[in-house]
Amino acid sequence: MSELRWHPLLEEWVAVAAHRQVRPIALGGKADTTPSCPFCPGGAEGLNGPTEFVAFDNKFPSFGGSGGLSAAPADGELYRRKRGKGVCEVVLYSPKHGSTLAEESREHLFKLIEVWTDRYRVLGARRDVKYVYIFENKGAVIGVTLTHPHGQVYAFPFIPPRVERELKAEARYQRRHHRCMLCDMMKTETRQGLRIVAANRAFAAWIPFFARYPYEVHIVSRRHLGHLGEMTAGERWALAGILKTILAKYDHLFGFSMPYIMLMHQTPTDGRRHRSHHFHIEFYPPHRSRDKIKFLAGCESGAGTFINDTIVEEKAAELRRTPPRVSR
Repeated sequence: MSELRWHPLLEEWVAVAAHRQVRPIALGGKADTTPSCPFCPGGAEGLNGPTEFVAFDNKFPSFGGSGGLSAAPADGELYRRKRGKGVCEVVLYSPKHGSTLAEESREHLFKLIEVWTDRYRVLGARRDVKYVYIFENKGAVIGVTLTHPHGQVYAFPFIPPRVERELKAEARYQRRHHRCMLCDMMKTETRQGLRIVAANRAFAAWIPFFARYPYEVHIVSRRHLGHLGEMTAGERWALAGILKTILAKYDHLFGFSMPYIMLMHQTPTDGRRHRSHHFHIEFYPPHRSRDKIKFLAGCESGAGTFINDTIVEEKAAELRRTPPRVSR
C-alpha cells in the first residue's frame, strides 16, 4: 500500500509506504556474490547468465503497489490524501555483488545510459506519470540496505517539489533574459574554469558556485536538450565518458569507494513543453573530508538552508587534480 498525504504547511505531497519497513538488508563487501543478496545470481531478483542489466518492479515501492488506503481518516482541506499511484523500478548494474559503476568500463556505462533512456521513454509515455526520476543511492552512510550495484527509477504521479522549483526558476530566467539559465552557466564555468572538474566535447562537470555539499558535482550537457531521449549516440558516448571520469575521481579522492546520491533532472512527462529546462546530473557525496560526514542537521533539515564548510573553488581544484583511477 502506498498513499499520498498533503502537507498543508509546505504545500507538497508526502508518500506513506509503511510496507517498506520489512525490505531485505544485504550489506556484503567486495565478494562477487553474497548468499543473502536477492540481486545476486540465483537470488530472488538476481541476474542470470551473462546478462549485464535488468530492470524490474521494486517489491517494496514508494509509489504504486497493491492495497487500499490506510485506516486513518482524511478531514477536509487540511488532511487530504489519495492513492500513491506511480511506478518504482530497480535497475541492476551488474551480476557482480562487489562492483561499482566506477569500476565498470565506458562501454558498460554507455549501455546503462541506453537502459535509462528506454525506461524514461516507456514510463514517461504512461498517462499517469508526470515525472521520471532516475537516481542511485550508494553507500551505507546514505542509508542503502542492499549494496549490490543498482539504481532506481521512480515514475511520479506528480512533479516532485524540488524539481518544480527548479523548473519555475528556469522558466523565469528564460522570460527575463530570453536565454537558458544552464546554457549561461555553461558559458561562465567554461570561461572561468575555476570550478570545472572535467569536460569533453558534449558535457562539462563542475562543482557549482552555490554547492551545498563540499564535493557536489553537476554534469551538464553543452547542447540545450531536456532528456536522454534527445541525445545522439555520440552524446550518450560522451556522457558515459564523463560519468566514468567523475566516478573514478570520487573513488580515488580518499582511497575508498565514495558514497553518493546521483540524480538525473530531465524534462517532465506531463504533456507540457518545458522548453527552458536543461538536462543535467547532480552528485551529492556526504563526505566533507576523508573521515568527516556532512550531516543534514537543524539548519539544513529544519530551516532548509544548507551550510557548506568549505570553499567551492578549492574543492573543485582538489577534485580536478585527482587522477581518474579506481580504488580496489
